[in-house]
Amino acid sequence: MKAKKTVFFIAVSVLLLLVALPLSFAVGARNIPLSDLIGAARGEEINSLYFPILQKRIVRTVLGLIAGCALGTAGALMQSITRNPIADPSILGVNTGASFFVVAGIAFFNIHTSVQYIWFALAGSALTALLVFGIASFVPGKGSMSYNNANPIRLALSGAAVSTACSSLISTVMLPRTNVMQVFRFWQSGSIGSGTWESIRMVLPFLIAGFALSVWLIPSLNVLALGDDIAMGLGVKVVRTRALGAAAGVLLCGATTAVAGPIGFVGLMIPHLVRMFCGNDLKTLIPLSALDGAVLLLLSDVLGRLIGRPGELEVGIVTAFLGAPVFIMIIRKARVGR
Repeated sequence: MKAKKTVFFIAVSVLLLLVALPLSFAVGARNIPLSDLIGAARGEEINSLYFPILQKRIVRTVLGLIAGCALGTAGALMQSITRNPIADPSILGVNTGASFFVVAGIAFFNIHTSVQYIWFALAGSALTALLVFGIASFVPGKGSMSYNNANPIRLALSGAAVSTACSSLISTVMLPRTNVMQVFRFWQSGSIGSGTWESIRMVLPFLIAGFALSVWLIPSLNVLALGDDIAMGLGVKVVRTRALGAAAGVLLCGATTAVAGPIGFVGLMIPHLVRMFCGNDLKTLIPLSALDGAVLLLLSDVLGRLIGRPGELEVGIVTAFLGAPVFIMIIRKARVGR
C-alpha cells in the first residue's frame, strides 16, 4: 500500500512539474501563445515580440527549478538533523545572516550588482551558521566548547536567538538610511525574476556541492533519526553527521538566498507533504522534496504573475501566504522530537 502511495505521489509530482514548466514560460504581463512555445521548442522562428520575453522567462524558470530543489532539500535536511518538524532552512539563521550582510554591503560598501549581493549573502549565511554552531556548542560555566553539546534543541534556540539579533541589526542599519531601505526591500521580498545566467553559474557549484553532500549523508541521517544513542551504537559519528548536514543546508539555502533573496516556507511545507505520502525514509524524502520544492516555487511564481498583473507579486510573498496556514497546522498537530 505504501509503495502504491509513493508511486502515485511521484506520478502526480512529475505531472505537476510538466504543467508548471510551460506555464512559467507562457504566463506573465504578456502571455506567449502555446503555438509559439511549441515552435520555439522545435527550433522554429517565433514572433520577434515574444523572443526576448521568452529568453528572460527561460532564465527565470531555470532559476526557479534549482532554487526550489535547493530549498526543498535544505528543509528536509534541517528537519532531520534537528528532529524539529517546524524547522526550515532559516533554523540556523541562514536567511537573516545573508540579509544582514547584504544590508551592510549596501550601506557601508555601496554594493549594487547581483554578483556583489551573491558574495555578501554567501558570506553572511556561512558565518551566521558557524556562529549558531559555536553558541550551541558552548558549555556554560566552563568557558569551553564541546560539539557534543550541539543537540537539536540547542541548535534551534541558538538559531532563533541569532536570527532575532540579525533582524535587529538590519533595522538598525536601514532605518536612518532611506536609500538602503529602497534598494534592500526589493531583494528582501524574494524573487526569481531578476536572475541571470551569470548569477546561476556563480551559485551552481555551491548548489551541486550541497546536493552531493545531502545524498552522501542519507544513510547516516536515516540512522540518526533513531536517536543519538542508538546512532552512536551503530557506528554513526553523530556530531560530524549533524555538522555536515547543516553545512549542506547552508550551501543550498545560502546560495539560493544569495541569488533570489530570502524565500520562506518552501523548506517547511514540502518535506511534510512528502512524509504524508511517502514516509520518513530520506532515500525518498530528499529527492521528492527537491522535486516538489521546484514545483511549488514555479507554480507560486506563476500565481504571483497572475495576481499582480500588469506587474507581478514576488514569489517570496506568495509562498508566505501559502505557508502561513500550513505552519499553523503543523504547530497544532506535530510534536517536536526529543
